[in-house]
Amino acid sequence: MTDSTTATTSSLSFKLLLLVAILLVTVVVILLLIFFLCFRGTRSCKKRKLVAKHSSGTIPLVSKEIMVVKASDLTPSSEPSQSEIDDVDVDPKKEADIMVEIEGTRKSDVSGGGHRSEVSVEDPNIGWGRWYTLREVELATRGFAEGNVIGEGGYGVVYRGLLQDGSVVAVKNLHNNKGQAEKEFKVEVEAIGKVRHKNLVGLVGYCAEGARRMLVYEYVNNGNLEQWLHGDVGPTSPLTWDIRMRIAIGTAKGIAYLHEGLEPKVVHRDIKSSNILLDKNWNAKVSDFGLAKLLGSEKTHVTTRVMGTFGYVAPEYASTGMLNERSDVYSFGVLLMEIITGRSPIDYSRPPGEMNLVDWFKAMVANRRSDELVDPLIEIPPSPRSLKRVLLICLRCIDLDVIKRPKMGQVVHMLETDDFPFRSELRTIRDKDPLPSQADVSIKVPYPSKHAEIVEKSRWR
Repeated sequence: MTDSTTATTSSLSFKLLLLVAILLVTVVVILLLIFFLCFRGTRSCKKRKLVAKHSSGTIPLVSKEIMVVKASDLTPSSEPSQSEIDDVDVDPKKEADIMVEIEGTRKSDVSGGGHRSEVSVEDPNIGWGRWYTLREVELATRGFAEGNVIGEGGYGVVYRGLLQDGSVVAVKNLHNNKGQAEKEFKVEVEAIGKVRHKNLVGLVGYCAEGARRMLVYEYVNNGNLEQWLHGDVGPTSPLTWDIRMRIAIGTAKGIAYLHEGLEPKVVHRDIKSSNILLDKNWNAKVSDFGLAKLLGSEKTHVTTRVMGTFGYVAPEYASTGMLNERSDVYSFGVLLMEIITGRSPIDYSRPPGEMNLVDWFKAMVANRRSDELVDPLIEIPPSPRSLKRVLLICLRCIDLDVIKRPKMGQVVHMLETDDFPFRSELRTIRDKDPLPSQADVSIKVPYPSKHAEIVEKSRWR
């Protein structure tokens, strides 16, 4: 009886111990599982915060070479030295380090007149448009498909892109030849990042991943001026005289805003027909600011390497490297000649005396053969008065004396004004009124007064 009771007790004790052991193991496993889940949740939370901090759409990932432009950077006292502007070489070691800590940094609106505000990392207006990931740009351009190419040059390739929200954009994929992509990326963002003008192509956003640099612009849907002037348009050009003058005025207004509506002023440095984009209504938009220079109000010029397109470059800039806004005025004068004549600035297929557009143009005017300058593809030629006015503007813009060239705001005024004075009219006025009246002075020197300049600026803005 006793042995039987002992055996039963031992069996119960063993079962109880086994049950307790199972419970302990279960508790330990549960605790380990809870600990593992908590640890994993913490890591996921940190990752989400990191992604939020550098997510697309708000915060641009930029190289340390591409610093945010602050109001202090744009003042004359803080303008970068010429060596800093001209000799921006990208260290290959820095290409991988494209993350810039900008949290808590004070930013300013470049076009807002110096207003400063504190912004957070999540502020969507922190940069110059939207930052796009490389994946987003690839999807928009169908993997940079050859069929999406709408332009190509030494700077890179331009693709037509369709964003996920349905908007059409132009994506410039910059060539990274010895850090050139970094330089052009920096220049364009600084020059026109927040500039908004109806005659300037707007910068929508950008992409900077690794060594890749891409700029996303608004899409202008009617090609460029070079295509319409020199392409195969048939026996009659769709660019009538009035349309050409509209394009010239729009281009002049865009350049005038760069020179006179911004501080520091922007010298484009590459005004040419292929950089004038056109919409369906023939409105002109100046594009491609990769060679632009910023010029502070206290500076009359900057000395830099000669860059630009052969045939458009001002002679004093080509010979000395001294650049100011009057260099753009010369380039615009050549462009205006191109619009009038339909000829390229340099054309080696023409006879020796006609290869250089500027020289041929001057010779034709001097020989009183102005009517022969008009593009033969224009079906209805301009009136003699209208043609003479535009020819005089061309000659003023390409004057070899830089000081005598008009400002772009004055060019806009002359293009839009029908009563531009001619030499014959000046003689008539002098004969009638030998005393130098205020009217004579204003006609003799067709530069607008200070009041007129204020009115002009409101017009070209």
